Amino acid sequence: MALNARLDHRDPLVFDTHELGRRPGALQRLTRTIDAPVDLGIQGVIGVPEGAPVELELRLESVMEGVLVTGTARASAKGECVRCLEPLEQVLEADFQEMFSYPDADDRGRPKAEPVDDAEDDEDTLFLEDGLFDLEPVLRDAVVLALPMQPVCQDDCPGLCSECGARLADDPDHHHDAVDIRWAALQGLAGSLEDGEKDELSGAEPGVDEKQEK
Repeated sequence: MALNARLDHRDPLVFDTHELGRRPGALQRLTRTIDAPVDLGIQGVIGVPEGAPVELELRLESVMEGVLVTGTARASAKGECVRCLEPLEQVLEADFQEMFSYPDADDRGRPKAEPVDDAEDDEDTLFLEDGLFDLEPVLRDAVVLALPMQPVCQDDCPGLCSECGARLADDPDHHHDAVDIRWAALQGLAGSLEDGEKDELSGAEPGVDEKQEK
């Protein structure tokens, strides 16, 4: 990622590293509860509702290249069971670790002699800006990885009845008396044959009687 643009220190997901003083080995631990930003999770599947509390525990460590951020996010995620379509809620705990680099240092932590505009090298790099870093992109990635792609209300959820849509967990004995269409066709054919035989018999009786009379 390219150099961050004008981070706002008032943003709850923007953190200040000035206390570390750019001293390798310096540590800082932080805890903060924030309101979840919009679309935090897997859109349309499961996620943390906008404005819901998200607890953050962070460990900031100064290294030669920048600041290594290790942390955990905890929140309550809501979604819909993919089997029975009932609402569900689950506890989310997402771990993450990310390096925020000094924009004026090379990969060994040494000051660059001259600024170099290398978009390819910066594509996957997160930078500090005036000692600040934005945790939001890291948090989003961590939450998506921690959430299930196919959430279920319980591991053995039986889902819905394929015929009427009833929730099978509410009625374990739910069933339909299914008739195989192949047998139904044979039954219809058998019925037709029986009717034909009756017609033949009823048509033969007058002839038999005539012969008997003769």
